[in-house]
Amino acid sequence: MHLLKIDEDNYIGQADPYIIKSGGRFYIYTTGHDGVYAYQSDNLFDGWEYYGKVFSLGDLREYWAPSVIELDGKFYMYNSMETKGYTPDLGGHRGAMFVSVADSPLGPFENAKQILPPFSIDSHIVKNEAGLFLFYSTNTFEGDRIGTYIVVDRMLDPFTPEGKPVKVVEPTLDEDIYRRDRYKEGQHWHTIEGAFYFEEDGWHYVMYSGNCYEQPTYYIGYACVKSDEKDLTKIKFNKYPDENTYHPVLAANDFEEGTGHHSMIKENGQWYAIYHARDYHNENGASAFDARNARICKLNVKDGVIIAERYKDHI
Repeated sequence: MHLLKIDEDNYIGQADPYIIKSGGRFYIYTTGHDGVYAYQSDNLFDGWEYYGKVFSLGDLREYWAPSVIELDGKFYMYNSMETKGYTPDLGGHRGAMFVSVADSPLGPFENAKQILPPFSIDSHIVKNEAGLFLFYSTNTFEGDRIGTYIVVDRMLDPFTPEGKPVKVVEPTLDEDIYRRDRYKEGQHWHTIEGAFYFEEDGWHYVMYSGNCYEQPTYYIGYACVKSDEKDLTKIKFNKYPDENTYHPVLAANDFEEGTGHHSMIKENGQWYAIYHARDYHNENGASAFDARNARICKLNVKDGVIIAERYKDHI
């Protein structure tokens, strides 16, 4: 179900929606070409108001996939931006992870610092009993399935990764292919991105988006394991149900496509996914207005299994 209102005449995008709750109020942050944008509401399910841009830095562009955490009264935003210069060893990819800080969830977020080199995108910043951890996606040109995959690193403080990232989820399926023959014939580029970690009843979950949002097989899947370990760099996650089976939690259905890159929130004992998708606009399945916008659905989580409840006009 749609969550945020859309102004098609002045559309800035609602891709990669990330939700937090602070002081009894809800906030959603979204990707933007010229900055990160925010929405706010006193109610999770309706009443969302567009606030505007909460972070931008000079002439840098492509502010992708923000995640925000509140620590000791400060709000830290992690997102990637396109840095200047060409990176031939990364296929030209220039997106790099930055962190900025604010006194309010609506910013302004300032004092931005680049904390990772290109290519580093799609953060999820997590705090638990073992400390602060950063999930993000990076690239590899090695192996049978080259492309983008998810790692996790310990944060020594909100601005300093330890520099010992550990692989969490990597491509294993043809449904993880972002583009075929991307750099040369027969070399298919894969993508696993959009990490979101959570723990429930002793189970650790990392949800992710696979392949490309423009493709019909774009999907949200997950890896999980039951463990008492709290150091997230020491946990070995396993794709569900296994690494050889395409088993999406969210994928295109009869009323929306491009379902992916979500965040989650637990309210009154129920998990909800806040994700982006597009409406179908004609019988051929093409979208006349190709815009990713924020939606919400229930996620039922139990004993290593996640099942989504999705409806077109209600939650």
